[in-house]
Amino acid sequence: MWLTLAANKILEDRVNDQDSPADSETSESLAEIQNFTSWNVGGITPPAELNMEDLLDTRNELADIYVLGFQEIVPLNAGNIMVTENTSISMQWNSLIRAALNKTTIGHQKAEVGESQKVYPLKRENNSTHFDCIISKQMVGIFITIWARTPLLPYIRHTSVSSVGCGIFGCLGNKGSVSVRFCLHETSFCFVCCHLASGGKEGDKRERNANASQILSRTRFPSDPFHCLPSKILQHDRVIWLGDLNYRIYLPEPTTRSLVNDQQWSTLLQNDQLKAELREGCTFEGWNEEEIEFPPTYKYNLDSDDYYGCNDQNGKKGKSRTPAWCDRIIWFGKGLKQRQYNRSECKLSDHRPVRAIFTAEVKVQCQSTEASENLVKMFDNL
Repeated sequence: MWLTLAANKILEDRVNDQDSPADSETSESLAEIQNFTSWNVGGITPPAELNMEDLLDTRNELADIYVLGFQEIVPLNAGNIMVTENTSISMQWNSLIRAALNKTTIGHQKAEVGESQKVYPLKRENNSTHFDCIISKQMVGIFITIWARTPLLPYIRHTSVSSVGCGIFGCLGNKGSVSVRFCLHETSFCFVCCHLASGGKEGDKRERNANASQILSRTRFPSDPFHCLPSKILQHDRVIWLGDLNYRIYLPEPTTRSLVNDQQWSTLLQNDQLKAELREGCTFEGWNEEEIEFPPTYKYNLDSDDYYGCNDQNGKKGKSRTPAWCDRIIWFGKGLKQRQYNRSECKLSDHRPVRAIFTAEVKVQCQSTEASENLVKMFDNL
């Protein structure tokens, strides 16, 4: 709790301190709390009564920044794969998120005819809004949306997105990533939302690694030497990668199910493909993940606590799916401390959402009161 309050207090002091020096100085005393959620929603349109407060954990202390990454917000059929953006669906999700964060009831926003959702614009609907969407972007089923407390908005700059399709033909957006970059004060952040190749067969892991390598190499943001803006993912100060990474467990299905039933997470994770990549692979060299202490997030029967098995709910023979931690949140670099890693029990899809809370160090440039006030006015007039 004190970290959130301290962060906002420092921001207020930067603007209101009459004794700030005229010459710019840099401090690293600011800590920001960021809440991350990743969820594969299985192509299901969000119902109007969906409880996003549970997903966002808003009953506890609110974070300063919320980053939500979704996968399969539309069914991945042939027709949808050819349509990069579905503004109606993405705005339904944003409307539910806005209502949950701001404790208000807001009807679904409707897109104007012919509107193309390149970047969801920042809007201030009224003075009572505490969180605003600073950016959101969709590529087929992948959707990332980022929300921040209104006092932070003047300090968030150089926002941009980069999408990489690496699905069918190596370029379509049924698999791939949508990444967002911005600078908060003097620190650059990059958030990668992805959906990697699926499958538990031999060779599927190599395809997932190939997808991740393409995302790292092909993602490009606008560079600006004057502002020293990074153009590649790993060049940013703070990097967090979330999504349906689709990595599986190197064990026979009966063994995996038995260990899941016995809650033997450590044994299962010793055979987890992503953990192996983090330990000894080259694709995610230098990346980190907090300890997992929750059940595998995939694959469930819809609206059920039961994993999908050899028999469907009608007792008929069906295609088997082995439980796995497909949905993950990992990070790269210094200046990040993970405080929480768990999952939500939303049963809308065959995946359970995963959540993480990070504290991030942010460099703050001290400046005169007059300069600070002019900066706030400039962003207010945008």
